[in-house]
Amino acid sequence: MHTPPSTFFTFRRAAPGLAVASLALLGGCTGLGTAPTASSPTTTSATAVSPAVSPAAWPARLQALLPADVLLLGEKHDAAEHQQWQRDTVQALAARGQLAAVVMEMAEQGHSTTGLPRDATEAQVQAALQWKDAAWPWKAYGPVVMAAVAAGVPVWGGNLPRARMRDAMADAAWDRHLPAPALQRQYEALREGHCGLLPESQIAPMARIQIARDAAMARTATEARVSGQTVLLIAGGGHVLRSLGVPTHLPAGLTSKVAMAQAGQAQAAIKNGAVANVDADADAIVATPALPAKDHCAELREQWGKGASPAR
Repeated sequence: MHTPPSTFFTFRRAAPGLAVASLALLGGCTGLGTAPTASSPTTTSATAVSPAVSPAAWPARLQALLPADVLLLGEKHDAAEHQQWQRDTVQALAARGQLAAVVMEMAEQGHSTTGLPRDATEAQVQAALQWKDAAWPWKAYGPVVMAAVAAGVPVWGGNLPRARMRDAMADAAWDRHLPAPALQRQYEALREGHCGLLPESQIAPMARIQIARDAAMARTATEARVSGQTVLLIAGGGHVLRSLGVPTHLPAGLTSKVAMAQAGQAQAAIKNGAVANVDADADAIVATPALPAKDHCAELREQWGKGASPAR
């Protein structure tokens, strides 16, 4: 399934983390191991208005964002221009010796390319990351990963392992991580992202998985830190929002910056210098052309009508 443009979050068909199909498909094993607690963002706050730039103007904006311990890049998964932007960022930081590691939502925590040579094959890299092509097409993300490997930079999986999702879904402690207004924002994004088809009883459990995934990516990025360099974290736009996502889990004293790629508002965003709804959550906006129009809700209804029902 492709993401409806109205939602912050990024749900793909059979995506690791928040499967669009039945929650019965989620296996269970162990939780994250540390209890979540109420918190608020402790990292560098975004400017009042985030200037929107074209991809061509991104290199100059990138340097203005640094130094940072972690730079979070938020994408729309189906926008090829966003993966190109990520690869360009990897290459730019690596060329300057500024890139410590790349952490990706698209691979599970516990897998990395550490130890692979720069000339490792794509097959070797996919095996090291336990890459799931059905969820995250290698054709889209392979160039990003291989750019890092070729530069001698490790790529780390950051996503919550699928085996831990059922425990996360049942752990009500995650409900206390975000302030109430932010948690309600998460809930509303889930409702909109699933076109109102999710039973209300599944909203809170799925939000817990979303928050647990953010915590896993934050932990991985923190572990990947190298003094004087930047960890690049690549994830869907909803995961990088400063008030809701990964930044709320990063430790105090760690500096982070957030850049969002926004499809479909390129001309208006560049003209006006800002993009609505994300100004408080990002330090920079990269505006790219609109994607072809598509009825995402019709696709979802058809998918669930064939047996992948959200109520199962």
